Amino acid sequence: MSEYYQVHPDSPKPRVIRKAVDVLLQGGVIVYPSDSTYALGCHIGDKTALDRIRRIRQLHSKHNFTLVCQDLSSLASYAIVSNSAYRILKAYTPGPYTFILKATAEVPRRLMHPKRKTIGLRVPDHAVAQAILSLLGEPIMSTSLILPDVEEQLVDPYEMRMRLGRVVDL
Repeated sequence: MSEYYQVHPDSPKPRVIRKAVDVLLQGGVIVYPSDSTYALGCHIGDKTALDRIRRIRQLHSKHNFTLVCQDLSSLASYAIVSNSAYRILKAYTPGPYTFILKATAEVPRRLMHPKRKTIGLRVPDHAVAQAILSLLGEPIMSTSLILPDVEEQLVDPYEMRMRLGRVVDL
């Protein structure tokens, strides 16, 4: 059974954020809140955790994931950003948007689009996601929490715990 913490959406406790970061660094999969919904996340370099997320969501191996970054400067490490793209990013981040940009060599091949060499990038405006990213010091590999047998996205933490308590770590 996974660990479960209630987190204040505006001022998360550092102890809980530290636990989430520890789980990510140890190869775990977490459910965390983002601007628009909840998401599944894992460490950017962990192929085993990535495969676990694919099994949870029943995704094919070609599914594109998003790198959730703390800010524009960390986003620029993973994407080639032109001046015009930078102006758009600056206007809409942080926020509930995912931008598809050309990936840099920093992006693991398995995360980028195989033909276009692009990656989805996001800078959240959610205090919990930002706290995790700040302490982690690198992006979270992420995808929306949309389960294959559920018609609507899960928004009730109790229901998430009942459905995912045995397949995620936190």
